[in-house]
Amino acid sequence: MSIKVAELFAGVGGFRLGLENNGFNIVWSNQWEPLTKVQHASMVYVARFGQQGHSNVDINAIPISKIPDHDLLCGGFPCQDYSVATTLNNSKGLKGKKGVLWWSIYRILEKKGKRKPKYLFLENVDRLLKSPADQRGRDFAVMLQSLNDLGYAVEWRVINAADYGMPQRRRRVFFLGYHKSTKIYKKIVKARVHNWLIDNGTVASVFPVSAISKSDEFDLKGDLVEITKNFNKNKKVSPFLNTGIMIKSKVSTLKTEPIYKGDKVYLKDIIKKDSDIDKSFFIDGNDIKKWEYLKGSKKEKRTTKDGFVYNYTEGGMIYPDKLNKPSRTIITGEGGKSPSRFKHVIETDRGLRRLTPIELERLNMFPDDHTKLDGITDARRSFFMGNALVVGIIKKLGKSLALNMMMEKQDEVI
Repeated sequence: MSIKVAELFAGVGGFRLGLENNGFNIVWSNQWEPLTKVQHASMVYVARFGQQGHSNVDINAIPISKIPDHDLLCGGFPCQDYSVATTLNNSKGLKGKKGVLWWSIYRILEKKGKRKPKYLFLENVDRLLKSPADQRGRDFAVMLQSLNDLGYAVEWRVINAADYGMPQRRRRVFFLGYHKSTKIYKKIVKARVHNWLIDNGTVASVFPVSAISKSDEFDLKGDLVEITKNFNKNKKVSPFLNTGIMIKSKVSTLKTEPIYKGDKVYLKDIIKKDSDIDKSFFIDGNDIKKWEYLKGSKKEKRTTKDGFVYNYTEGGMIYPDKLNKPSRTIITGEGGKSPSRFKHVIETDRGLRRLTPIELERLNMFPDDHTKLDGITDARRSFFMGNALVVGIIKKLGKSLALNMMMEKQDEVI
């Protein structure tokens, strides 16, 4: 018995890699990059998983009738000014800020009606819980209330992959949605919230934590337009902590810290032998001073184009990167030879060098050469990994979610 999945904002398939061996069947996927003429990520996705059920069209232009019914909708939607809601002109209802891809998720759930997926599995950067600066947490509040209006409870957790033995310090917020027709929803209604979030919930069962604060509780008040205009206005701190749940507009949130005693993978464990590294990845001696300057601390006067002189300060970064620790977060600008403050640099027997695409794939727990394809440059492959997620997290959460979903499916058959 398989669980049907629609994968949005698929990239090069991180969600799919994490879910497919846990009883999930991806029946439809969508990947569209509006800023590039050549759809490189979609090319890689099709090369690895096949063309069947894959769409390389702007998600906002796809009729909902063309999206197959599914049990689970998943995706890591892009980072934007996420969720501003406004009233529709001359009609009832709501629309999102133009181009904001959260509303493409909302549109699918709303238009699917009674055939909407019962489960959601979404990922984003952790600053989602704090944005925007003048209304801390507003964007997340709009998302939660919009899902509440559609009948979902939502559980979230900020997870740093390295805290659970994985090779990269990559902190992201993961949130799971459960429709009110599911047994999980009903179970949450009856459960003590603290127990669900700390002991036996979907996330807690595979990513254990301890509570380091008491739970804060509050209600999301008003419709989406009211929340957009008024939520936490002019407050400096978001009410959303790193762990929480929302059900029937009531939010319970607390601060937690990870519990982990297992094996750990460090940067040194994923790097290739020097003999396998092309010389182009080693830093030219003439560029070392530039790398040192960019990585180092700064306290200097700078001048704008208009001639305004200002004091610029910047802290130093660890250089080269330590091999006996998890790596720093991969960013989209990781590729290319040019010196950079943010690219990884390691020291080996042959000297200082950048990380290769395979090593970056390993840091996200992708198979070696997953992104290797004719016409795809090393810089583009590095860009993919800066946008990707850590597959190991998806595997663990997917396994926990699948267990609950399979039990429910079996009950339906009986």
